[in-house]
Amino acid sequence: MPDADVIERAAFGLIGIGTMGSNLALNLEDHGIPVAFWNREQEKTRTFAAANRDRHFIPTTTFAELVAALERPRRILLMIPAGDPVDQTLAQLVPLLESGDIVIDGGNSLFHDTRRRVADLVARGLYFYGVGVSGGSEGARHGPSLMPGGPAEAYPIIAPALESIAARTETGPCVGWMGPDGAGHFVKMVHNGIEYADMQAIAETYDLLSRGLGFEAERIADVMAEWSRGPLGSYLIEITVDILRVEDPATGRPLIESILDEAEQKGTGRWTVVTALELGVPVPTISAAVDARVLSSRRAERLAASGRIEGPGTFDPADRDALVSPIADALYASRIASFAQGMDLIGAASREYGWSVDRAEVARVWTGGCIIRSRLLDPVRRALLERPDLPNLLLDSEIGSRFERAQAGLRRALGEAQRRGLPAPCMSASLAYGDAYRTARLPQSLTQAQRDYFGGHTYRRIDAPDSPVHTDWAERARGAPETAR
Repeated sequence: MPDADVIERAAFGLIGIGTMGSNLALNLEDHGIPVAFWNREQEKTRTFAAANRDRHFIPTTTFAELVAALERPRRILLMIPAGDPVDQTLAQLVPLLESGDIVIDGGNSLFHDTRRRVADLVARGLYFYGVGVSGGSEGARHGPSLMPGGPAEAYPIIAPALESIAARTETGPCVGWMGPDGAGHFVKMVHNGIEYADMQAIAETYDLLSRGLGFEAERIADVMAEWSRGPLGSYLIEITVDILRVEDPATGRPLIESILDEAEQKGTGRWTVVTALELGVPVPTISAAVDARVLSSRRAERLAASGRIEGPGTFDPADRDALVSPIADALYASRIASFAQGMDLIGAASREYGWSVDRAEVARVWTGGCIIRSRLLDPVRRALLERPDLPNLLLDSEIGSRFERAQAGLRRALGEAQRRGLPAPCMSASLAYGDAYRTARLPQSLTQAQRDYFGGHTYRRIDAPDSPVHTDWAERARGAPETAR
């Protein structure tokens, strides 16, 4: 550890040196930013400090010591579990701070909590920032995608450090101010919702190739490796290729076949779906992915049902290789649908909360470092640069055409999945979403008539959309007239 006289004050404070926190600390120090840190488990503090004696770190044992070790205005990053731990930490930390100091929450906090904390600290003369961090432990160490949200006037104080540690692409560092109060954590929440959908769609693709076509894991890896060199290229496809090539030493078979099929979740996908319902934004592909994880967790029930409920018989296609391209189209269409839904949701929240989020900037920030980085983000960014108020990505000529070209393959792949009894909820939801969005007249006219029949909720006529109408349907069936309300 460098001599204390050399490092009188650290430029950044860090609370929580777990996997993510310690890697961010190393990343900051790599870029010439001395870090003072504190951890609840002091043994971890001592161990981390001892392992990095040659770095510009200042280990501390109390919040008061941490605060005293920082240059002003203080910048303190929290890398701790979301929820009560953040509020409990703030209750102890805030009384030690001075006007103009900045607290940054780098966890996956619910954006409503972030909005509350921003307002609370601003009232005390302090700044609070919610920063979405994506890229996992490897990204934290070598370059994450960062989505900061908070008071605009404080951003220049933290921007240089964030830009120095973020991933970089040809468009610059993968970090940008998302908007005030909870905007950063909201964008990260939607990022995770899209991540759920893309992961599920890739899992469905694997299932179609494996159980549907009978491909071995190594062959599926080869297929996906080829896809990764084209429009389907993405970080998630790249890691899937690696996963499928790993052998289980206990069985000599691919390790993927030995993994329990119960997907866990930490809540951000569910938050995305709940928030979309509250804002009236359809996100069926993302919702299907969340549902798929929940259903997978009911393994005992599924095992019981597998012995009681018969599915279709085996179906052997004449040419398995001919189905590989349609399955690729199905995955691509599902990815487009999930990004369209996610960007729609960000736009709706931005209007609701007055954030003015630049969705083209969101797409740029996602091009490197984050889990959902993919080649699709380039046309997404172009579409939103050309038309910032674009209601839905499917209305962009380039992206809409890509979805349209992929839909034939999507339909064929889904047909094959249904014939084999293979669940493909994300692909199914994506097709239904596209079909509904392109349909000029939907059957919800009947839904409105039913609501009016049993609840008197009224409906609006096509030829007079501003005048609610109620019909006594039972009487009209016998010839009575409708009445306006």
